Amino acid sequence: MSKPERVAFILKRLRELYPQPPIPLQHRDPFTLLIAVLLSAQCTDERVNQVTPALFRLASTPAAMAELDVEQIREIIRPCGLSPKKSRAIKQLSEILLAEHNGRVPADMDALERLPGVGHKTASVVLSQAFGVPAFAVDTHIHRLAQRWGLTSGRNVVQTERDLKRLFPRESWNSLHLQIIYYGREFCSARSCDGRHCDICRTCYPERKNPKQTRKA
Repeated sequence: MSKPERVAFILKRLRELYPQPPIPLQHRDPFTLLIAVLLSAQCTDERVNQVTPALFRLASTPAAMAELDVEQIREIIRPCGLSPKKSRAIKQLSEILLAEHNGRVPADMDALERLPGVGHKTASVVLSQAFGVPAFAVDTHIHRLAQRWGLTSGRNVVQTERDLKRLFPRESWNSLHLQIIYYGREFCSARSCDGRHCDICRTCYPERKNPKQTRKA
């Protein structure tokens, strides 16, 4: 298969499997989504969803969160890991939202990335899922699948994001981010597929014999 053929097949297959992919992180609004995505760094979505209800019962707005002590936040989010760093970031970004953005999460990439604890991937998720702004959030899992499916030869998520944005139509980015995540979890995880077993891998690379070939783009 040529790269355009792979792109067309992948897009078609993912749309068939996940026509309306839900956001896996439970949230109520842009602020609670921002906090949930921040907490998901080096943590599973399942664990985040177990932790955030208690946090949001205590504080679900920037004003309420800014009133909490860092230790109060840390005690609740401890199961998510990196709790000292994450709790400080949550407290600080809440204060900044109040001081600089009228208590609202900005729908702007640069402004989001200036918030403590918010990197490019987190900002991309918030923009795409909270505001509908076309963005392609690429994490290590999407990076791995994009390499496996021959969509990029990039050595990091920055290059992979650029490659995927060039290959797929802009209007597909927001859903495609979620569709790839769901497909990877269900069919093409690092353990369940070596690049030869799932539907996309078999179709895109029917000639594969050696799992080492999965790293080639």
